[in-house]
Amino acid sequence: LGARQTPAAMALSGVRVLELAGLAPAPLCGMILADFGAQVVRVDRTRSAATPDVQARGKRSLALDLKRPPGAAALKRLCCEADVLIEPFRHGVMEKLGLGPEVLLQENPRLIYARLTGFGQTGKYAKSAGHDINYLSVSGVLSKLGRKDENPYAPINLLADFAGGGVMCAMGIIIALYERTRSGKGQIIDASMVEGVAYLSSFLWKSQNLGLWSRPRGENMLDSGAPFYETYKTSDGKFMAVGALEPKFYEQLMKGLGLDSDKFPSQLSFSDWPEMKKKIASVFAQKTQAEWCSIFDGTDACVTPVLSFDEAASHQHNKQRSSFIKNDQEEISPRPAPLLSRTPAVPSFKRDPFIGEHTEEILREYGFTKEEITKLYSDKVIEFSKPKPNL
Repeated sequence: LGARQTPAAMALSGVRVLELAGLAPAPLCGMILADFGAQVVRVDRTRSAATPDVQARGKRSLALDLKRPPGAAALKRLCCEADVLIEPFRHGVMEKLGLGPEVLLQENPRLIYARLTGFGQTGKYAKSAGHDINYLSVSGVLSKLGRKDENPYAPINLLADFAGGGVMCAMGIIIALYERTRSGKGQIIDASMVEGVAYLSSFLWKSQNLGLWSRPRGENMLDSGAPFYETYKTSDGKFMAVGALEPKFYEQLMKGLGLDSDKFPSQLSFSDWPEMKKKIASVFAQKTQAEWCSIFDGTDACVTPVLSFDEAASHQHNKQRSSFIKNDQEEISPRPAPLLSRTPAVPSFKRDPFIGEHTEEILREYGFTKEEITKLYSDKVIEFSKPKPNL
């Protein structure tokens, strides 16, 4: 990572974030802010058997029972000193606890109250349960994903949860923080994963008249219809990815494959695509992935190996850019992106926090007295978790 920066030099240093513990998207949102320098406190439930938050890098944990009035009161007090609250619950949950945005923004008008949900704060589905695949389906995007004659399929839970949810919410927070430098005021962010992933797909909406999507699912240029935008199996059971869209790149693809494009149907002859695909597949099947890499590396054929996680982390290109990092536990993960020249992210290399590990330290920082903390502890409103000595 080059010279290790002091956290003070990071882009978001000094920004105080409270992230109410939730699943996938909110933790990513908090981790992005932490990676770029914000002080992120994850507010965990007490007596929690929660699924471990694997995106807790750089965060500290405070275990607090929000369902008890003293716990809700403690959060309200924390929010008076915070810049950002990330809230991942279904619509109405925070209001029931007396912690809705009207209440918290009255106490702290500078607070940015980010509400990250699947369906948003209003509308027919606002109170319904759902997961990535549901948000993807309601956004219209799912209908475009999948091969010909197959059901639509969701690419893991990347699109709605993380891209449309976590990343869009982080972007909303940064925008609101920037606006606050002019107005001095916070605001409420209604981040809906349905809308986030729909916005992400703007190109699909705006390119409908270009004829890119005029054929059924799986028969268009970018959705696995085209022979020159596809993955192919190699002789050693691995795969190559081909994205040779432009004619000059397509020529390089044919050349590398040893095929004569004059004897082939024209690149955009849709009706010949299935046959062209079979022919190209039979050629790719004759050499190993490494052999194809030596043929195509350094050309503009837009042909690259399909790498596993382990292979991606050790691939020469990614190594030259230090695109993957190792923490103290020897765990490999992607370096924060994008790369800023002057104030890049400096991700923490420490292990993730245990639930309640920093409860006392955080409350002291936010102005609670020793006596108040002792009382909250004896009333079982907060929990401490001391790391085991052997860790």
